Amino acid sequence: MAKQDKKERKILAFTGGIAIAAFALNLIISAIHNNKQKNKNKSKKDIPGSNVRVNLTASEILKLADQVIAKSKEVYSAVASVSLDKVTYANVILPIAELEARQFPLVQSCVFQKMVAISEEVRKASAEAEKKIDDHILMCSKRDDVYRVIKAFTTKGEWINPEAERYVQCLVQDFERNGLNLSSSKREEVQRLRAQIDELSMRYIQNLNDDCTSLLFSEADLLGLPPKFIQNLKMCTYQSLDKANNGKLKINLRGQHVSPLLEHCKVGSTRKMVAIAYGRRCGETNLSLLENLVQRRHKLARLLGYSNYADYAVEPRMAKMSAKVFEFLENISISLTDLATKELAALKDLKKQEEGQSPFGMEDLLYYVKRAEQQKLDLDYGVVNQYFPISLVLSGIFKIFQDLFGLKFEEMADAEVWHNDVLCFSALDLSSSELLGYFYLDLYAREGKYDQTCVVSLQNGSLSSNGARQMPVALLLSHFQNEVDGSSRLLRFSEVVNLFHELGHVVHHICNRASFARFSGFHVDPDFVEIPSQVLENWCYESSTLKLMSGFHQDITKPVTDEMCSSLKKRRDSFSAIKLKQEILLCLLDQIIHSSENVDTMELLKHLHPKVMLGLPILEGTNPASSFPRLAIGYEATCYSRIWSEVFAADIFATKFQDGLVNPHVGMQFRNKVLAPGGSKEPIELLSDFLGREPSIQAYIDNKTKNSL
Repeated sequence: MAKQDKKERKILAFTGGIAIAAFALNLIISAIHNNKQKNKNKSKKDIPGSNVRVNLTASEILKLADQVIAKSKEVYSAVASVSLDKVTYANVILPIAELEARQFPLVQSCVFQKMVAISEEVRKASAEAEKKIDDHILMCSKRDDVYRVIKAFTTKGEWINPEAERYVQCLVQDFERNGLNLSSSKREEVQRLRAQIDELSMRYIQNLNDDCTSLLFSEADLLGLPPKFIQNLKMCTYQSLDKANNGKLKINLRGQHVSPLLEHCKVGSTRKMVAIAYGRRCGETNLSLLENLVQRRHKLARLLGYSNYADYAVEPRMAKMSAKVFEFLENISISLTDLATKELAALKDLKKQEEGQSPFGMEDLLYYVKRAEQQKLDLDYGVVNQYFPISLVLSGIFKIFQDLFGLKFEEMADAEVWHNDVLCFSALDLSSSELLGYFYLDLYAREGKYDQTCVVSLQNGSLSSNGARQMPVALLLSHFQNEVDGSSRLLRFSEVVNLFHELGHVVHHICNRASFARFSGFHVDPDFVEIPSQVLENWCYESSTLKLMSGFHQDITKPVTDEMCSSLKKRRDSFSAIKLKQEILLCLLDQIIHSSENVDTMELLKHLHPKVMLGLPILEGTNPASSFPRLAIGYEATCYSRIWSEVFAADIFATKFQDGLVNPHVGMQFRNKVLAPGGSKEPIELLSDFLGREPSIQAYIDNKTKNSL
């Protein structure tokens, strides 16, 4: 979904006003093609009511950051000055809520420029402003005087509505998870531990980034790799300053080399050598760092009142406790064992046919999954990818969202943007024409631009004390190649799925109706935030809806065939049980070391690996704990979350949408019951209300079994 940066996903959002220009869906293709020329010929306007400033200079960014910080200090100090016997919702809670709503788009005016600005000077100023603001936010999280006033309000007993009560609980929880309910000496210890944890985490990641290990192979050792890949290796080896390669080609132990090799190389000994070397990266160094890191995390958790770090990390999420995560992972793993056993047997048979009696190992998984898919699926991605001109894909997605969720999208051709390629849209309710929000599409690659696809929130929606609603506005960033010789850029199918997923996040953001900015957009439970978009990904694998997004590039009246759709769906779920077992293994490793003291990861994996992976032993001398970045930063004790959201998304799709892909009644229920509340309610409450029962893992298991090759 939205972008993951530093320790957590940095989520951004934007405000709005009134719709400007009518935009008919059947004109979107020409609108997108002609946008650059229109931008040159029209004067640009701010979005009415917007607090986001899209074209600040470097000096303006730094000045605005100082103003944001000064205003924040002013409000926090005013709240802190309230006498404990005179606290009210109006003088303590409301000022903080309104500060968050007003300041967020100004903060993002400073921050998002580092991702999109053409000027390097502006990008540097944006990064500098972000650091200043982050430091200020950290300082605010340590303000004991503000915490005491808010805590005093919670004991006063003043009546507030359920959403406001949840907001107050979140404020208190934020302070207390930072140690503000502890004694002064313990708070200082919490801060020391956090600093040590940050330092150890960054050293772990830096070791992986700095690792330059490589292996040399003859061209015969690399049999099966695509000619273009081999040619690139030759070019890199030729350009290398190391002249002692004796005609051999250098394989760097990075994903861009390792993944293609393990997937395509026909030489089993080469695959094994590379897989072992890749699994041994940073060996003892990072294992020692991780041991110290986990010890400090446990100490931090105990100081904050938790029995272990996993319980601390999981508490604010849907799972609530580590024991629930273990139960979830084990249930999924056990339920998929029979299917995974069949899949592994098929892969072993295939290896026997190709390589004789040599034993099947972990290094063989990717290669023989690929081989099995080639044999059983008549799917040529080179042909499939000819059916997805980007303009046609966008118009199809918009049409699906219009029919499903009762939305209407209108291009704002005269909105101020930061680059001629950027498009701006308003989103309205189809039946009432009520304005719901805005979003920008910045889809094409350019120098200096952030190079991942993500959704960034520029302003969160909220309801002010006078009843006026602040409109949400989102930004979708991608890095597709722009038009060549007037021809629309063709997307790979994987890019189509990714774009659909991210536009699902945009719709989630736009449809939010929470009263507090804190609960708007992507400010929801991390276990829940991906569920809506993972539900919507299914539309990319159903024939009727995929045809709305496709058309052969030389004749767009010819969409993908039913046979292509069927093969794409089978490919998605092929050998998914054995693949998922591998992911569950890493999730269990993560959960175990963060819920128990002094775990020997090597001994743990010697027993856990064959148990989860159906008898396959861990590769000799390897330990995933030394080279698994998610253990170090951003996902510690929460690696399970992706599987969690995928499982519940499968339940929603199978229960509500399987037989009605564009059923407007079900779509509006989803919009109103799941998307609209945002973070204002517990996710399990939202899903249970929509499904009519608590979510289950069964649909996920059934789907894997039904669609397996």
